[in-house]
Amino acid sequence: QVQLVESGGGSVQAGGSLRLSCAASGYTFDRNCMGWFRQAPGKEREGVAAIKTIGGSTTYADSVKGRFSISQDPVKDTVYLQMNSLKPEDTAIYYCAAAQFCTAATMESFYYGDWGQGTQVTVSS
Repeated sequence: QVQLVESGGGSVQAGGSLRLSCAASGYTFDRNCMGWFRQAPGKEREGVAAIKTIGGSTTYADSVKGRFSISQDPVKDTVYLQMNSLKPEDTAIYYCAAAQFCTAATMESFYYGDWGQGTQVTVSS
């Protein structure tokens, strides 16, 4: 099992930036994909970005393409989500997750078996 701890959330004005971090510990060597998801009040959870840990291929939701960037530091067992040009509609709880069985970077949540506790991101207009 993998333990995931997110950090870096907060409150910013529209147009601002935040960088989320997700530190992994425990049984980490078989994580094949890492993903960032978010859930806004009254809405379903949605995938934001994902990265294949071997090779580093990435995928993004259309709503964040060009604004968000997912990256990883294998030495630190940490995945990041750089969020630029933030919009009020980006307000949500952001979760990171780890998937063991994935052949490509995916934002399909059913692949992900380990989840963090979430970090709140609030963007004001």
